[in-house]
Amino acid sequence: MSKSLKKIFKVVVSIMSAIALTSCSTLTTNQYEATAQTTYTWQVRYSTSPSDKLPRFETFAATSLLNRNGQQPPAAVTGPDDQGLWWPALPSRPTVDQIEQRQRPQEQPSTPELLKSVNYQITYIEGSKQRTLPTNYQVYRQVVKAYPSQRPLQLTLGVNNSSVEKAEPL
Repeated sequence: MSKSLKKIFKVVVSIMSAIALTSCSTLTTNQYEATAQTTYTWQVRYSTSPSDKLPRFETFAATSLLNRNGQQPPAAVTGPDDQGLWWPALPSRPTVDQIEQRQRPQEQPSTPELLKSVNYQITYIEGSKQRTLPTNYQVYRQVVKAYPSQRPLQLTLGVNNSSVEKAEPL
């Protein structure tokens, strides 16, 4: 690598590091809760050929369940799973009539596929304001472990303070 390329590389790395450091912040809170919304959704892929690169997807019935701080929700049907999450009842599988009703000319529908998804959020008090931000599984688990004793947590916020990327017990 030439000397000028090394200089440019160092400048770019320095700028990227500065942006990363200034766009994230930390805070400490002892009032918090985490939620994980578990969802089952039936989906069907419609394509014009087996090698179709841009198939169309249709979503059918879905059911959701809100997990709060790792506790079993009253409407839970299954769980906890390997990630400590509880799941709702399965939604009704789409019928052949429903699938054909959404089918366009020249399309072939796939077999309905049951998708599982989870949406994680954390709510905390910052000063006198309550904030709810998206988060990830690791933060959710830290809150689940800390919640019973209400141990203070240090939260690391993401870019523009629009998410919580990390939670560490103090």
